[in-house]
Amino acid sequence: QVHLVESGGGSVQSGGSLRLSCAVSGYTTSNKCTGWFRQVPGKEREGVAFITGFGGAAAYADSVKGRFTISQTNDKNTVYLQMDSLKPEDTGMYYCALRGGYCYMKNSAPDFSDWGQGTQVTVSS
Repeated sequence: QVHLVESGGGSVQSGGSLRLSCAVSGYTTSNKCTGWFRQVPGKEREGVAFITGFGGAAAYADSVKGRFTISQTNDKNTVYLQMDSLKPEDTGMYYCALRGGYCYMKNSAPDFSDWGQGTQVTVSS
């Protein structure tokens, strides 16, 4: 059974930084796409950043390019999201998600089969 556990959320002021972690267990192949979605009340989950296990290719939403960096450990079992130059519009619940195969440039929430419980990120102006 696959488990994803997020950590690292919190509250920061605009311009600050946070690093989110996603610990993955129960998924034994590197043939996977792991990424982060965020959601605010009343809106759909928005894809933020994704990384392919085999090869480490990354994809980012336009709104976070140049500010966020996704990475993974050598064993591909932990994925990080380094968030710098945070803005109030980055506020939301951040979810780690996983599916088999390579990541696309654009990744949609319905395509992902496994999810973490979420971690809250709040950026104040």
